[in-house]
Amino acid sequence: MKDIRIALLDMNNNQVNQGFKNIKEISEALQQRCVEESVIIKTFDVRFKNEIPEIEDFDIFISSGGPGNPHREGLEWEDKFSGFLTAIFEHNKHNPEKKYLFLICHSFQLASIHWKLGTINKRKSYSFGVMPVHKTEEGEQEFLFKNLPDPFYAVDSRAYQFIEPDHERFEELGMKIMAIEKFRPHIDLERAVMAVRFSEEIFGTQFHPEANPEGMMENLKDEKNKLAMIENFGMEKYLETIDRIDDEDKIILTQSQILPRFLDFAKQNILSRIHALM
Repeated sequence: MKDIRIALLDMNNNQVNQGFKNIKEISEALQQRCVEESVIIKTFDVRFKNEIPEIEDFDIFISSGGPGNPHREGLEWEDKFSGFLTAIFEHNKHNPEKKYLFLICHSFQLASIHWKLGTINKRKSYSFGVMPVHKTEEGEQEFLFKNLPDPFYAVDSRAYQFIEPDHERFEELGMKIMAIEKFRPHIDLERAVMAVRFSEEIFGTQFHPEANPEGMMENLKDEKNKLAMIENFGMEKYLETIDRIDDEDKIILTQSQILPRFLDFAKQNILSRIHALM
């Protein structure tokens, strides 16, 4: 039986991050669920050590969130990551043995810039908190969102945002917007894109589907995150969020669905391909 090989791309630039810990835990949960297959997990420190996986060596890739500006700053890892995105997209066009990629937050922004999908600019203020995410019409059919309500709740942590999508470019590349941020009629700002299906095998979210209540509470020990949440939502909403952070129908539900379903989908397709060749 072929090993299922997962590459985790750490985009945190040598900063300690709760999200990456959660990504590892979700990947290890797949490892434990697979009794007949061997699941191998390897981590790559993309930004700090310029490490990037060879796509032929792995089946599944999860690329994390991280701090900083998603636009080019002339760093070595940026060319490597850009080449990595192109390589996976092109590989899947021309090969029956597919590669599966999930992009989170900073990685999602990098990919959206790479494929020239719209405007990625700095927000007026840093956003941090548990926020409602609304499915688009296409998102209603998205199997990763199948067991989630509309809206569903997710952890948002970003200084940048993806707005003004180029719909012609989306159509040209066969990509689809799957979720957008909450509609706020009292604020004259365009709603940000929160999830994109880049291809059948590549999916990305602006929010953090890996986040859990423990990690969220740990992040709120950082004064910057706490103040950002109060500034964006108000003290009353901040206290309400803390009170509801471990509600079963909010981020616990989101964490239990999106990434685990993505990993199971990838695993099933990889194994179906292997069995078809036997």
